[in-house]
Amino acid sequence: MPTLPDFRLETYFAQWEFSARYHLTASDAQTHSLSELLALADDDGRERWESLALGYTETRGLPALREEIAATYTNASADDVLCFAGAEEAIYLAMRTLLEPTDHLVVLTPNYQAAETVPLAVCEVTGVALQADSGWALDVDAVERALRPNTRMVSVNFPNNPTGAVPTPEAWQALVQLCDDRGITLFSDEVYRGLELTRSPLPQATDLSGTVLSLNVMSKAYGLPGLRIGWIVCRDRDVLDKLERAKHYTTICNSATSEVLALIALRAREHLLDRNRRIVAENLPVFTDFFARYPDLFEFTPPDGGCVCFPRYLGADGVETMCSELVEQAGVLLLPSSIYSSALTETPTDRFRVGVGRRDPSEALAAWSDWLEKRR
Repeated sequence: MPTLPDFRLETYFAQWEFSARYHLTASDAQTHSLSELLALADDDGRERWESLALGYTETRGLPALREEIAATYTNASADDVLCFAGAEEAIYLAMRTLLEPTDHLVVLTPNYQAAETVPLAVCEVTGVALQADSGWALDVDAVERALRPNTRMVSVNFPNNPTGAVPTPEAWQALVQLCDDRGITLFSDEVYRGLELTRSPLPQATDLSGTVLSLNVMSKAYGLPGLRIGWIVCRDRDVLDKLERAKHYTTICNSATSEVLALIALRAREHLLDRNRRIVAENLPVFTDFFARYPDLFEFTPPDGGCVCFPRYLGADGVETMCSELVEQAGVLLLPSSIYSSALTETPTDRFRVGVGRRDPSEALAAWSDWLEKRR
């Protein structure tokens, strides 16, 4: 198989994520400390934590954890759940295991880079762009036109990273039905589900179809990326068996400590999601006011869901220069649109990703504002 290209986002973060003073492009919601998370534990969770033996764990995941994950779906049981070391392992193994060189995949753009580059290392891939001029709308007709007789999979991500877009329920149902009618596997990245603000959460794809793969993780909406616990839910047991065997060649099993902490967190999921939705809701007026002060430089639309969005930069110097000079001179980290460039579709070159899920962005925005004022 071809060598995978550099993961642009991670390469950029390797340089700046932990050295920049202000991380204003974070893709995860506000996290908890270990003590805060343990304070949310029920009696069973605390007993599991205090008596935990640090041995190997089950490849598919702690049974109690898989039960709790299944409880977040309408039509899934614990046997439909396979846990992974975060979402990236799940994406990588699903694309590498379920696709053949003679297959074809359709992916929506912009998207998390692995959703495009991993399948490109296996088979032919066609990109279908979200409609930027229509609020990053999902064009199901465009997806249908991109299908081929050998299309094996359609890969989507909603709420979308980096745009924050959430399709209408009608478009979402139409996409699931399209894939079902054509016998195509829908791979649905749902890692931001639960942080919707302007629209109700979409039905999780696996609740609508027995062949769909629904991806989720503790990292994004729950704000616990340090746990490195993700999962795929699929009611096709043969698919899960294939993925389990593939996992034997990567992580084999998950961290025992992380599984128990994820169990504690999921049992307190309403608390975690309510808190993170409040943080996003409190932050959005702050960001709206900031961008409104510079109408000659920015166009900003709040996200429909999730805790990232993709504003437009109007400055003559261009978004790449703005982002690089901002982090070098003021210590404020953003992600320029080049991080989300696609080899398959035309990608906007004047956008940048902002994270709105962390507490107290005012200091970072003040530093950004001071930097902008000095450049006028």
